[in-house]
Amino acid sequence: MFTLIFTTIICLALSLAVDREKTYVGCRRGVMMFIKLLPSLLIVLALVSIFLYLVPERSLTALLGANSGFAGVVTAALAGTVALIPGFIAYPLAGIFIGRGVPPATVAVFITTLMMVGVMTLPIEIGYFGKKAAVMRNVLSFAGAFIIGVMMGIFL
Repeated sequence: MFTLIFTTIICLALSLAVDREKTYVGCRRGVMMFIKLLPSLLIVLALVSIFLYLVPERSLTALLGANSGFAGVVTAALAGTVALIPGFIAYPLAGIFIGRGVPPATVAVFITTLMMVGVMTLPIEIGYFGKKAAVMRNVLSFAGAFIIGVMMGIFL
């Protein structure tokens, strides 16, 4: 974390040295974007927190843990396909899952399906790309999530 903060400060200082006005404009835009994003961020954080509070740790471990086997991976994949959680919430949630005993391979499948497969957004995607392309992309992404999970299981 220290490295990230240090790098950010160095980059900000370099940006100020190159063009002070653009840096101020960029920082103001960033703050405004953060302020606009904050309400939805807080709502999603609250919902995830409520979910994690209501679902006991042993239930989560039984459902998605190492002893759940392939059924846990499939459950994670199906949950990821229907959830509409933004990435900035999903990755900390993945850390919480790993901290609660969910294997990295299962978490990888969940995150991959969450980011790449969109059952809820499929009608919109069909409108833009057509039914065949949208369904094919989602099916291939779903299959790819399992491949990624297997690779994570091998390498971690």
